[in-house]
Amino acid sequence: MFSWANFLTYAIITAVTPGPNNIMSMSNAGRLGFKKSLSFNFGIWVGFSIVMLVCTFFCNTLSAFIPKIKLPMLIIGALYMLWLAWKTFRSSSEIKEDHSRSGFLSGLLLQIINPKIYIYCIVSMEAYILPFYQGKWGVLIFFALLLAFIGFAFTLCWALFGSVFKLLFSKYAKVTNTIMALLLVYCAASLFF
Repeated sequence: MFSWANFLTYAIITAVTPGPNNIMSMSNAGRLGFKKSLSFNFGIWVGFSIVMLVCTFFCNTLSAFIPKIKLPMLIIGALYMLWLAWKTFRSSSEIKEDHSRSGFLSGLLLQIINPKIYIYCIVSMEAYILPFYQGKWGVLIFFALLLAFIGFAFTLCWALFGSVFKLLFSKYAKVTNTIMALLLVYCAASLFF
């Protein structure tokens, strides 16, 4: 039976951890204000949705033709989550900002080169969704767009609380990083149970 709890835990933990979208959203909102950073964030959402749909198609097609790929993909996904947990645990309280362009097109194009969202989709599909919904395109499209929306929602949170999040992560970095790392380890383990 499909586990919403495991799926949402993975999706939310992955979406909330720092990555290119979140850091750029925070940086843009800190420089321009929340309202002026919205076009960049909407670009992220559109690009994110496109990448999720393409990855979903890729994962479903590959899994249908090569069913033995599931275990290697789960192992790669679990190893990636453990690596991400280690990097999160070991990271400093300093969040590096990128002050590049901040428009819709910049947000959209960032998704093409953002490895975090590719892994996010592939692990979500292979570990949580495809075992129950392979070939059911309506459901798969729903999940792809849900993943994009979850990611977008957290980029908005990072933008909305830009300077507050930066201060919070700086002030309580060790505790925050430890909690995030442990949750990622839990997500990695849950792939196999």
